[in-house]
Amino acid sequence: MRLLGVVLALSVLCGAVPALACGPDTDCQLGDRHYRIAMPEGQVSGPVGAVVFAHGYRGSAAAVMLNKSLRRVVSDMGLALIALKSADDDWVIPYAPRHMDSDGSEEFRYVEAVIEDVSARFPIDTKRLMAAGFSAGGMMVWNLACTMPERFAGFAAIAGTFWMKPPETCATPAASLVHIHGTADPTVPLAGRPILETHQGDVAEALDMYQALGRFSPSGEMAFEDLKCQSRRNPKGEVLDSCLHPGGHTFRSSYLRFAWELLHAAGQL
Repeated sequence: MRLLGVVLALSVLCGAVPALACGPDTDCQLGDRHYRIAMPEGQVSGPVGAVVFAHGYRGSAAAVMLNKSLRRVVSDMGLALIALKSADDDWVIPYAPRHMDSDGSEEFRYVEAVIEDVSARFPIDTKRLMAAGFSAGGMMVWNLACTMPERFAGFAAIAGTFWMKPPETCATPAASLVHIHGTADPTVPLAGRPILETHQGDVAEALDMYQALGRFSPSGEMAFEDLKCQSRRNPKGEVLDSCLHPGGHTFRSSYLRFAWELLHAAGQL
């Protein structure tokens, strides 16, 4: 009987594992979608803030987790890294190739579901989330900033903006956003380029739209590594910074630390 009790106890414990058995190396299933998460090393209690990261074209949550530099930088900041996975090879957002008629709602519902699910499974502080992404992931970030600004404390878009043009309207109030881009980027040029039946958007147009939406005004310049930034602030102290570097289609993990610390210093995180 004692042995039977031990076996039953173990079976109960093992049965409880699958609900939480996900992380950096295993998908966190969410219906027919998934995400991955890496908690900061040494984290024994929470809640902790998180970087919610959107991959580039044909990327994956698994590939994001293989980026050791990204994992280390985010962990060293005491944050979780949450890696999203697009519904298709690319994010299904307005005017994206092969998704010209999409309103993006499929992806926005997914991101909302990820936030709800991850905060139920892990000690995540949903008040301290920064959405970030590179290339096509940067395009996803701009769409998130426009559609669900209240769900994130700030946004960091790297080498990506809206497809075609900024939307006619965005959700208000405007959020804090840092845009980082290479002046010699041939893949996503600052002014965009045609791809299939669509065209990448113009970064300057997106920044102008968001500046007007959030009533941002120029507040000076700053530099970090190879970045030169034009800073804007609004009456609420929110951030709209555009940072350029002389390189091409480049991602550095340190850019995320820079964006997080900039938003933190402004009291947004």
